Amino acid sequence: MSEFESVIERGPRTRLEERRERALLVGVDRPGLSWPLQATLAELERLVDTAGADVVARTTQRLDAPNPKTFIGSGKAEEIAQLCKDQEIDLAVFDDELTPSQQSNLEKVVGKPVKVIDRTALILDIFALHASTKEGRLQVRLAQNQYLLPRLRGMWAHLASNRMGGGVGSRFGEGESQLEVDRRMVRKRITSIKRELAHLADVRAVQREGRYASGMFKVALAGYTNAGKSSLINRLTGSDVLAWDKLFATLDSTTRRLVLPEGRQITVTDTVGFIQKLPTTLVESFKSTLDEISGSDLILHVVDASSEEFLDQIDAVEEVLGQIEAHSIPRIVVFNKIDLLDRQTVEALRARNPHAQFVSAQTGEGIDELIGHLSRAAAAADTAMDVLIPYDKGSLVSMVHERCRIIGEEHTETGTRISLFAPAAYVSQLEPFRIS
Repeated sequence: MSEFESVIERGPRTRLEERRERALLVGVDRPGLSWPLQATLAELERLVDTAGADVVARTTQRLDAPNPKTFIGSGKAEEIAQLCKDQEIDLAVFDDELTPSQQSNLEKVVGKPVKVIDRTALILDIFALHASTKEGRLQVRLAQNQYLLPRLRGMWAHLASNRMGGGVGSRFGEGESQLEVDRRMVRKRITSIKRELAHLADVRAVQREGRYASGMFKVALAGYTNAGKSSLINRLTGSDVLAWDKLFATLDSTTRRLVLPEGRQITVTDTVGFIQKLPTTLVESFKSTLDEISGSDLILHVVDASSEEFLDQIDAVEEVLGQIEAHSIPRIVVFNKIDLLDRQTVEALRARNPHAQFVSAQTGEGIDELIGHLSRAAAAADTAMDVLIPYDKGSLVSMVHERCRIIGEEHTETGTRISLFAPAAYVSQLEPFRIS
């Protein structure tokens, strides 16, 4: 894909520079917003910080509907241009997605060298910064190119009249404009990335089928970004998944094995965090990663209990779970970070959410109760059996110890007699050795 690299170089890039850029946040308060404007701007500021810039100013405007030309009012746009000059702003970040024409018009008003981007471009920038695996990088590039394609005219309008192949010998029509060439190259890039992602998705599907065939109970962690999912999987499984106090620190799904107290093994998968106004292109690009959630037996919906907006965050996560058709999968709400709350607040949360679990991945509080809940959930669909396994079937006994919940075991003259609860996937293997 190197032949198309030059096109991507001109698209959204993420590079932490030695001098952090100075950013201005722009928010529009409109009727029917699901989040308070100040709360969503506070989250936008965290996104800007994660991307490597410092917020030095904010400005807001109340509108009944966005201006089709500049999203904000023309007077407000002039005010932003002056503010950028006075505050030496490098970057104007809009909290909502801008159309290509709105972005182009705003860039003309604000003037160079100030960059005008929207929330979607900012999130794509952060995703590109944190993507570490080949699949993750390809998923981000796909979303970047899909975002870039309709914006080529606004970004490179000066190339629209630059014809290639015109002049002598071009009597059959003008040549192809540079803009048309660039668009075609971006489309080719999108097709190429999709083809490679489809191959990686097939590989991931084979891996998933292997886990499914093993009959292991599958748990997926889902939740708002920075809710502590990676810290929780580390605490549960003793692994060392990257866990930063940053938005979208984890993009690539990670699966770890958890041994329950009764000896049974299950899998726990950490996935990409969600956020309000998550770009649709990202949901589509990360489909193979999000399939880890839709293919699980149980979802742990991890909530940051210390966040003042946790109710809105829960709604945002539920919306994305609906987009990936994971509504029917059983789930447990897990309130994390209770170490940051006083005891009275925690008890009030417990009273309002009697079926939820309350833990601190940082201190380990509540982890034993959560593991016990996972044990009960994994055993809920098991079948009670008494089996007598001959001594020459030692591998079957090992499988029973790893995959089943054992109630009692004794060694007889003819084999090992075990009372157990077997997952549905193993009942057929054990049925020939069942005794009354």
